[in-house]
Amino acid sequence: MNEKKTFQRGRLVPLPTNAFIPERDLEKTPILEASHLGIDFGGLTAVDDFNLTIGRTEIAGLIGPNGAGKTTVFNLLTKVYQPTRGMVMIDGYDTAGMNTVQVNKLGVARTFQNIRLFNALSVEDNVKLGMHNAIKYNMAAGVLRLPVYWKQERIAHERALELLSIFDMQDLADVPAGSLPYGAQRRLEIVRALATNPSLLLLDEPAAGMNPSETYELMENIVKIRDTFHIAVMLIEHDMSLVMGICEGICVLNFGKVIAKGTAEDIQSNPVVIEAYLGKKKEG
Repeated sequence: MNEKKTFQRGRLVPLPTNAFIPERDLEKTPILEASHLGIDFGGLTAVDDFNLTIGRTEIAGLIGPNGAGKTTVFNLLTKVYQPTRGMVMIDGYDTAGMNTVQVNKLGVARTFQNIRLFNALSVEDNVKLGMHNAIKYNMAAGVLRLPVYWKQERIAHERALELLSIFDMQDLADVPAGSLPYGAQRRLEIVRALATNPSLLLLDEPAAGMNPSETYELMENIVKIRDTFHIAVMLIEHDMSLVMGICEGICVLNFGKVIAKGTAEDIQSNPVVIEAYLGKKKEG
């Protein structure tokens, strides 16, 4: 069996705002800048004073114990929830007042904890649904099957197969999405998100339900996606081998608040993070 390789991670360097991004992204506008972000549900504060900056080609991790507020952060970034306070900048644009569709058009795509595929549709059609931002024919052209319709459909078909090939799934294009094994459905959801041509890809527990071999292959493919499309990837994940193996910057959340930020090495040795995960040692 071949020995698993170590993934190369970029060196984090500080910005004037005291945030850290990979050195290679220094000359570019950060793809994400979240400042003092928070949300209350009734009298309960779910996320409070969340601050995070992500470089344009960074692979970042958002981790924390169950119930820490990680998915809520993703929902705030994608405007599933409107924040009670704070600001989200995507590619230098303030997203205040935007909805999920507008944020997606700005370049943010995501997957979910619970798989959300159209099970009765084919694998290829699920991917094509992610191409809605790129459709260049109107309803009349589609109904009447005008030449522009067939041209765009051919382009969409070729693009779908190209994206599926990232996970070697092009031969499954005609298979109903609901008949795929669990791991393949997870991969298909990532491909569909990529079909929107994002600049920032948010992955919510992408390795959930995967065995170690599948998880390692996923790590390879996340790095491949970043390098091929020159985009940023931010992931929520409980598999620490994945997070520590490929993430350059890691943010740790607990009870809706950031308790640590830094490199994998910083996070692994941080006593506050260790306590949040393992609990405080009893004295005596």
